[in-house]
Amino acid sequence: MTSRNLKRLAASGGTAALVLAGMLFLGSGLTSRARSEGVGSHNGLEGTWLLDVTVRACQTGEECSTQCAVARPTFPALFTFAKGGTLTLTTAGQPPALTTPGLGVWQKTGDHTYSAVSEAFVFSPFGAWIQTHRLTRAIEIGDDADKFTDVVSLQILDTNGNTIATGCATSVAKRLE
Repeated sequence: MTSRNLKRLAASGGTAALVLAGMLFLGSGLTSRARSEGVGSHNGLEGTWLLDVTVRACQTGEECSTQCAVARPTFPALFTFAKGGTLTLTTAGQPPALTTPGLGVWQKTGDHTYSAVSEAFVFSPFGAWIQTHRLTRAIEIGDDADKFTDVVSLQILDTNGNTIATGCATSVAKRLE
């Protein structure tokens, strides 16, 4: 570069710094606004939720509900329901070294009801893929829009997609803020 071009670059550097500072300032305001608009009950299911999941042992033909016996201790899970209908979940119900995070989709089915389907891969202690867990949820947000309950149907699939076991659970959730 010639010294003339260097002088021009140095002079424009101050302008560029001001423009960059302005963008950061405006950007931080937009981020704060978006974050404050993204939190709260007016977003329906969108957001991150902390669930307490209880696996149930229902009798044959009995509908899964809180009336069914508890099959194992309740454990926490985190769900993020994203705008556009995707979801991501992680759970303390499976060892993280043996299962992937769950990924899935959700949709609104009524005024305060939603459905969701997610899948996670399960591995043996030796690292071989052995199962897929598919969770189908019927979610209901009650009077408190920052809490929901759901009923979960579990399908355990072999590596060929065949159902090898089924189960159910119920959850109570609160919005993570």
